[in-house]
Amino acid sequence: MNIKKSHLTINEWAEEDKPREKLLKKGAQALTNAELLAILIGSGNREESAVELMKRVLNSCNNSLKVLSGWHLKEFQQFKGLGKAKTAALLAALELSKRKALEETKNQPQIRFSEDIYRVLHPILSELDHEELWILLLNQANRVIETIKISSGGIDGTYADTRIILKHALLHNACNLILAHNHPSGHCFPSTQDKNLTQKLFDSAKIMNIHLLDHLIIGQANYYSFADEGFFA
Repeated sequence: MNIKKSHLTINEWAEEDKPREKLLKKGAQALTNAELLAILIGSGNREESAVELMKRVLNSCNNSLKVLSGWHLKEFQQFKGLGKAKTAALLAALELSKRKALEETKNQPQIRFSEDIYRVLHPILSELDHEELWILLLNQANRVIETIKISSGGIDGTYADTRIILKHALLHNACNLILAHNHPSGHCFPSTQDKNLTQKLFDSAKIMNIHLLDHLIIGQANYYSFADEGFFA
């Protein structure tokens, strides 16, 4: 007789299909949202496994964890198999996720002036004996999402590909962008190549509704800001 997997308990599933075993073997990133939530509740009900139950829960909120995180006890208990203990585990996990997001937001430096950019990148770039090109990706509130090294070069130059820069910006859903590189010589005045790169990136990013806010050239104890010098005016 052919028995559907959804009518089996998780313990009766094939080893590779069990969420907990799958997590331990392949890592949490390999699991779907429903499988991760199923691990939290441990079991479903007589009609459906924990995974099937959590699939149904997610379907009821358009598969949005953000919507699910706003639920209360009564919303979860509409589903057979979600008693107080299981719901408490879900609510606790969702609350931890909220607190993590809040903590990350608080820890993200906000860029308001060129000095803020310098404060973030000076420890990285000021003592190098070769040039490196970095970007800061910012959200709409100008808080740093990610700090990424784009390229590393020689004493007098480094390679910059605007396509790679914009690819990173798009992948991280950045609204704003800051470019920075160092001059090992200590002289921070921009070269013609620096100016051309800044203009090219500014124009390309604008097409994608991403704003290049500044380009900093960092020396050992000083810096040059394209924004401060009116380049984007």
